[in-house]
Amino acid sequence: MPRLQNKVIIITGSCTGIGKAIAERCVLEGARVVIHGLEKEMGEAVVAALGQDKATLHIEDLTIDGTAERLVQTALQAFGKLDAVVNNAAMITASNIHTTDMAFFEKMLAVNVLAPFALIKAALPHLRETRGNVLNIGSVNAWSGEPNLLPYSVSKGALMTMTRNLGDTLHREDGVRVNQINPGWVLTENESKRKKEHGLADDWYKDLPAVYAPAGRILLPAEIAAGAVYWLADESGPISGQVVDLEQHPFIGRNPPKDSTTIPNTSK
Repeated sequence: MPRLQNKVIIITGSCTGIGKAIAERCVLEGARVVIHGLEKEMGEAVVAALGQDKATLHIEDLTIDGTAERLVQTALQAFGKLDAVVNNAAMITASNIHTTDMAFFEKMLAVNVLAPFALIKAALPHLRETRGNVLNIGSVNAWSGEPNLLPYSVSKGALMTMTRNLGDTLHREDGVRVNQINPGWVLTENESKRKKEHGLADDWYKDLPAVYAPAGRILLPAEIAAGAVYWLADESGPISGQVVDLEQHPFIGRNPPKDSTTIPNTSK
């Protein structure tokens, strides 16, 4: 039996990348999904591929007042209930203390922390009814981050704290589990685009230093999606408030040799 049979799941940022891969895997496992993002044509293509009976589309900026409530209503109107929320959408931009102004930092927190909070809050009454769950998609950068990913890393650290806090309180009070996965370096469409903008060759991912990719390659979106299914499915039982890193090497305390080639990780 499919692991997500008849579940209804909102997945933010699912027109591309990890979110799209999670949506594809959820439908494969029997779920119906709300596709969300800012790229209307891409979102329509995802819905068409998944099937109109399995997916519906909501295009809107998560920082606009009321977007969270409208996303929830989209799920209810299309499928009649809500079983889970995947907070995947994120703003990913390189910057450090010298290149970050307050407006930029506030925007980063609005997208990466406050928007997930708003969606959890809007979804909570319906998740309570289904004894559903929330899966936040963080980043291994939450633990400290890279030199040029300061605001992004701080935002993912805040998301991680929120996961642990709500994973306890909502599970106790509402029967709703909240967990998080922290992907490492993932070969998404946007990551490929960013690396090309940094001046790297089109096939940059085929020749990476072993210190960054012991397996000889970086992670694929489908591999993150496979991990996501466990947390969205009933088989994860009562587990809540947990954060799991999905990377091919220990991120914390792992210092690259001084002579290694530096290729910044700006994916999830």
